[in-house]
Amino acid sequence: MSYAKTEDFTPETTERLAYHYKEILRLLGEDPEREGLLKTPERVAKSMQFLTQGYHQDGAEIIRKAIFREDYRQMVIVKDIELYSMCEHHMLPFYGKAHVAYIPNGTITGLSKIARVVECFARRLQVQERLTVQIRDCIQNTLNPLGVAVVIEAAHMCMQIRGVQKQNSVTTTSAFTGAFLKDVRTRNEFMNLIGVNLH
Repeated sequence: MSYAKTEDFTPETTERLAYHYKEILRLLGEDPEREGLLKTPERVAKSMQFLTQGYHQDGAEIIRKAIFREDYRQMVIVKDIELYSMCEHHMLPFYGKAHVAYIPNGTITGLSKIARVVECFARRLQVQERLTVQIRDCIQNTLNPLGVAVVIEAAHMCMQIRGVQKQNSVTTTSAFTGAFLKDVRTRNEFMNLIGVNLH
């Protein structure tokens, strides 16, 4: 499924979301009728639909649209994939990059599809740990490769601008299957190539 565009948002959903955001503004002590806020509820409604468009996308279908037979059994890495998601606990953004690798087992997928799978699962309310596993499992279950490796490095605004307010903290999560799980040398090769040290 393609990325959601503003014109794809249903008027009914936008209207209902906007109504609630207008009430939120009022509860926060603002006047939603003042000039600067008149269109804010609608803008936020459309923004939230864009930021959570992944609920309407199927990661497996994204990969299935570009599967090719290829006798290549070395590591394929797509690294530094920009990632923007929303923490489900505070509905604040977390952002960073994902590094994804797989070892083909007779079939490959288009490189852009790996980035789209990351986007598909990131554009939902998430926790980084689950996001990492969802990307891994989608690729493993759809392509059936000899192994999949996913590492995500992200900064969380729920830690940066509220709570402990630690602006420079970065969270790293990883998930592996197959050869990356069983073979330390394969896993270390991947980690060296993406420049991440989990030790």
